[in-house]
Amino acid sequence: MTQSPAIFGEVLFDCFEDGSRVLGGAPFNVAWHLQAFGCKPLLISRVGEDAMGREIRDTMLQWGMSAAGLQLDSGHASGEVQVSLQAGQPSFDIVADRAYDHIDAGSLPRINPSLIYHGTLALRNAESAAALNHLLQHCQSPVFMDVNLRPPWWNLGQTLALLGRARWVKVNDAELEILVDEPVELSRKAELLMERHDLNWLIVTRGKQGAISLDKAGNLLETQPPPDTRVVDTVGAGDAFASVCILGLQQDWPYGLIIERAQRFAAVLVGTRGATLNDPEPYNKLVAEWL
Repeated sequence: MTQSPAIFGEVLFDCFEDGSRVLGGAPFNVAWHLQAFGCKPLLISRVGEDAMGREIRDTMLQWGMSAAGLQLDSGHASGEVQVSLQAGQPSFDIVADRAYDHIDAGSLPRINPSLIYHGTLALRNAESAAALNHLLQHCQSPVFMDVNLRPPWWNLGQTLALLGRARWVKVNDAELEILVDEPVELSRKAELLMERHDLNWLIVTRGKQGAISLDKAGNLLETQPPPDTRVVDTVGAGDAFASVCILGLQQDWPYGLIIERAQRFAAVLVGTRGATLNDPEPYNKLVAEWL
C-alpha cells in the first residue's frame, strides 16, 4: 500500500423524505473517484453492523475498493444525513453520534500511504479526532486537508491546528472568509492563510467562478469551468475537484495543470445527478488522455 493515498473520514447516506438514499460523505466520494482513476486509495472509516453498513461495504467492493480500512461498530449506526425540503430548499440534519464518529486508533491498518487526505466533519468527536492524530503521528505522510465547515460540527481552534499540520489545503471561498476574518480581498486572504500555516499549496474553489490556487513561491493561478458546462446537480463538485488534485500530486503534474484538470472533472460531475459516477467510462476517458 506504499503508493496508495489514505482517505480518512466519514462515509454516510443522504436519506430523503421519500425513502430514497444516496451514498456519500466527502472522503468516500474522493476515494470513489481515486479508485476509478487507478490510485487504489484506502478509505479509513467506520460503519455500523446494520443494513446501511453492509450496503456501504458491498458497494465499495463492487467498485474494486479495498475495505481493509473500514471498521465495524456494533454499538453505533452507520452515518446518516436526513435531507428535507422546505419551500423547495433542502435542509440537512447530519445525525450525531454515528459509527464514523468512533474511528478507533487501535484498529487502524498498518500503512505507509503516499499522502493522507482528511476533512473536518469526521473530527467532531474526540475518538475519531484521536484516530486521525495517531495516523498523522505514526505515518509521517504529507497531508492534503479538504476543509469542510459544517455548522455546528466544527471548531476554529481544531481547524487551525490541523491547517498547521497540512502541506496542501483546499477550501471554498466562503470557508476562506471564515478562516481569515480580515477586510481584504480573496487573493490576500489566501496569502495570509498560506503564510500563517506554512502551506505548500492552497486551492480556493469558487463555484461557477472556478478556482484559484496559490503556491509557496507566490504564483497565483486561476481556472474557470468550460463555457459549455451543463449544471444538473452541484453536490460533490468540490470532492471531484479534490480527487483530481490528489491524482495530480501523485503524478507530479504542475499546479496549473492540476487545477485545470480538476475543474474539467468537476464540470463533468455537475452534469449528472449525485456526488459520484457509477459508470467507469467517463473516468476511463480522462485516464486515457491524462496518464
